[in-house]
Amino acid sequence: MFAEVILPLALPKRSYTYRIPDDLLDAVRPGVRVEVPFGKNKLYSGIVDSLQPTQPEYRVRDINAVLDEVAVVNPQQLQLWDWIASYYCCSLGEVMAAALPGHLKLTSETRLVENPAYGDDFTELDSEEYLLAEALHLQHEINIDDARKILNKKTIFPVVQRLLNKGVLFLREDLQQKFKPRTTVAVRLAEPYRSAPELLQEAFKTIQKFDRQTEVLMAFTLLSRQQSFVRKKELLDKAQASDSSLQSLVKKAILETYEREVSRLPGYDEGFEEAGKLNDQQVTALSAIQKTFAEKQVALLHGVTGSGKTRVYIELIRETLLQGGQVLYLLPEIALTTQIVGRLQRVFGADIAVYHSKINYNERVEVWKSAAAGKPVILGARSGLFLPFQNLRLIIVDEEHDSSFKQFDPAPRYNARDSAVYLAHIYQAKVLLGTATPSLESYHNVQTGKYGLAEMSERFGEGELPAVELLDLRPYYKAKQMQGLFSPPLLEAMKKCLENGEQVILFQNRRGYSPILECQLCSWTAMCKHCEVSLTYHQHNHKLRCHYCGYVEETPSVCPACGSGKVSLLGFGTEKIEDELKIFLPEAKVARLDMDTAGSKSGLTAILQSFEEKQVDILVGTGMVTKGLDFENVGLVGVIRADSMLKFPDFRAGERSFQLLTQVAGRAGRKNNRGKVIIQALDPKHPILQEVLQYDFQGFLQREMHERHDFSYPPFFRLIYITVEHKDLATAQRAAAFIGRHLREQFGDRLLGPVVPSIPRLRGLFGQSMMLKLEKSNPIIHAAKDTLHRLSDHTNAQKGWGQVKISINVDPM
Repeated sequence: MFAEVILPLALPKRSYTYRIPDDLLDAVRPGVRVEVPFGKNKLYSGIVDSLQPTQPEYRVRDINAVLDEVAVVNPQQLQLWDWIASYYCCSLGEVMAAALPGHLKLTSETRLVENPAYGDDFTELDSEEYLLAEALHLQHEINIDDARKILNKKTIFPVVQRLLNKGVLFLREDLQQKFKPRTTVAVRLAEPYRSAPELLQEAFKTIQKFDRQTEVLMAFTLLSRQQSFVRKKELLDKAQASDSSLQSLVKKAILETYEREVSRLPGYDEGFEEAGKLNDQQVTALSAIQKTFAEKQVALLHGVTGSGKTRVYIELIRETLLQGGQVLYLLPEIALTTQIVGRLQRVFGADIAVYHSKINYNERVEVWKSAAAGKPVILGARSGLFLPFQNLRLIIVDEEHDSSFKQFDPAPRYNARDSAVYLAHIYQAKVLLGTATPSLESYHNVQTGKYGLAEMSERFGEGELPAVELLDLRPYYKAKQMQGLFSPPLLEAMKKCLENGEQVILFQNRRGYSPILECQLCSWTAMCKHCEVSLTYHQHNHKLRCHYCGYVEETPSVCPACGSGKVSLLGFGTEKIEDELKIFLPEAKVARLDMDTAGSKSGLTAILQSFEEKQVDILVGTGMVTKGLDFENVGLVGVIRADSMLKFPDFRAGERSFQLLTQVAGRAGRKNNRGKVIIQALDPKHPILQEVLQYDFQGFLQREMHERHDFSYPPFFRLIYITVEHKDLATAQRAAAFIGRHLREQFGDRLLGPVVPSIPRLRGLFGQSMMLKLEKSNPIIHAAKDTLHRLSDHTNAQKGWGQVKISINVDPM
């Protein structure tokens, strides 16, 4: 017997044939992992796709070992892999590499790391396991080849897998920071007062001479009657007391402080608990979705920010669970999973599992197995698509418009939203797309009758959409009234907001301090050594950094070209806004939310927690602040320079700008007050800004659709971007011309390019770009993808072009 094995590599063939040794015949079956040789000395764990009795005409190698007793990949997953590889023009091995978590992808390059928590008691291990564990205990980290030498045998993946399962070791790629729940410092009664509250009278008597301590204890008593737990900061604010008064009560064993796990949005959660019943708008939306599901596979829920879409999701999840089905709840950002999981756990308890790239090895194994065993609700980022579901009945794609659902590099460059629709087709499940700002593709599918539509045009409860004010900056610049980056009305609005005890969010879609360092004398500009882009100045470490490849260099005080000391910074980012706030609002506590401050999970958690607990007055952020984060005390949202987003040379610039500005405006006045949004711009009459000002989605939709139709862009045409890269410019140009010539012969004027891209050199590689604009005709699209597959292989086979990198991006975002 022979097995077709899929390998986690970018290879031209779908799978490779291996002979099954007689002693493994009973163990090899589709979906299990096997250890196989590939190339001269490399070993990989591959997935068995199928079995066949026919030997190929060429000599085949043997399978070394079987790593699983039961299949780790089911037929539905393989069907999804095949579709993604075909639709997004990549190899099945690239899809496998993206789909499987690290612990299921052992290779000869894998590094093994000791788990110190296991200890040094290896008495429960067999002899081979013991040898490897002992070696790891002494060396702390080894690779697979080292392990092979230690055991003096070729086939060691089964031993490594057993040690992984027993928790003796980790894989290096699995050692990522664990996604921890958010905690806050809370206060409670110490024993015996907690068990016998009637004794509290005695406690009051013991502290009656200490007014401050009495006020703290009285404030605690009052707060504890009103809510389930008492935050330390809330207690001190209520009592108007210092921390020392509380510590005195702790020393007297009357109160005690402790770390309590909380959802990031307790205010919102408490509101949700009260809203047990659906309001009329939610009932109408739910009914429309259910009616759609009776006739169609996909429904779009278009609800303004704060309209209570999550409450509708919960009702649909309930119905699905009652029917014995599983639910996949997809979010575009890992940060949002921690925000919403607490809210869902209040309703569904232990029925929820969270899956994304930042959870640790043990959690990933557990979620993978639990999905296969029928875990009711899986919540996660785009990688959640690849789990082995047992009975998937509903997929919810929240913030469906978000470009984070699209994988950019490496391949597969798939869109999780569109792939979710195909996954639902495989399982005969339903899909709900939810957003306040639908993508044009999704809304076009509604208009053509492919998707159903449910709308929620009002905020939940008595909440109103914030008032939007569009400020023309030109008169203020002309009259020299600008105070740094802030117009007088914005600065005044911030002061008033802070005086009222409310918080402010400021949005600027660029991180760093300044994007350009330039000599005023000779026009020298600090450029990246590996990319054709200017280096961004970061004030916190006084360094210049490339935001594309990560290159860093020191900031020169004089021009390296002419020796002049007249080097100046041009433009601004979030760091400069933060810096200027310290000048104009010195009393305000300011925090920054961008990739520099929130690159790690702990950094993100700390910033969001401090802002939610009102330890921060003003939050300055990039697009991260638009991602559905809800804070009840935000009275003002300011957009520092809206024009910058509208100037990108991209047909989606208008759509992205409308979505970003609408979403960031939705952060204001989320619960108890209306809130205000001030948008600063140099061109306030721009149609996008006028549509944001009026909350005019339909006007935006009609105008943008008309332009897209006239210029042959999605959703009326399909796009495929082709990028050709090489370290030598002439080679990249010749290879791109070769591909372009063949494509133009077949597709004529549908091909644009090759041209030099907006960034000519990236990460040391010179680029050439092409774009195919294709009618929505399956024969033409399939022909284009087949031709691109063939041309890629043919190009790399040419002499001297083996290292040419060809990237194919279907449906770019």
